[in-house]
Amino acid sequence: MTWRATVLTIFPEMLPGPLAHSLAGKALRAGIWHLETVDIRDFASDKHRSVDDAPFGGGPGMVMRPDVLDAAIAGSGGVEPPLLLSPRGRPLDQARVRGLAAGPGVTLICGRFEGVDERVIEARAIEEVSLGDFVLSGGEPAAIALIDACVRLLPGVVGCAAALEEESFAAGLLEYPHYTRPQVWQGRAVPEVLVSGNHAEIAAWRRSQAERVTRERRPDLWRRHVARAAIGAAREEVEG
Repeated sequence: MTWRATVLTIFPEMLPGPLAHSLAGKALRAGIWHLETVDIRDFASDKHRSVDDAPFGGGPGMVMRPDVLDAAIAGSGGVEPPLLLSPRGRPLDQARVRGLAAGPGVTLICGRFEGVDERVIEARAIEEVSLGDFVLSGGEPAAIALIDACVRLLPGVVGCAAALEEESFAAGLLEYPHYTRPQVWQGRAVPEVLVSGNHAEIAAWRRSQAERVTRERRPDLWRRHVARAAIGAAREEVEG
């Protein structure tokens, strides 16, 4: 079954954008995945195609109307429940991406303005997802990033599937450093172990480097990795 991405937005012309190129674009043309954009304004009831209104209680900015967005979701025919790209959402991680890629697809709502009326979020059990602790002008760039992360995990998209097993986050660690020709560049040589031909030593070096990089750059990931390792060791001891 073809993996399907349905994107609800007031700027459908922003997609596919980068998704029309490289691996995602090739897979799109090959029919491995399908993209559908839904213009939320098509579900507005007034002649101005209004999708937003002033917030109750006052304050700056506008809020996306629940009735218009609900109608757009109902008319999209996308996978339920939908996901809302929002800076207040749960951070997206590789485990969540793998889960989404393994399913039938995603329905993504691209937020705009100050946000979305809370009532439609509750009524539709919409999950809010964030790409990080920063704010974009809208959810479209975040939707593109999420779709790209999922599409590259679909069977047949990445030529060397084994490469997916060693990249960042695959095993709870950041990826180890990479080197290629020339062997010496600007006085900097490739680590000797990588040209030794000893595959066991190379694997051990890469593992130690992944641990070092994770420990230095992402202490939060390192703490989780250590905790999981401790739990696994304790379970093996009990079962043994």
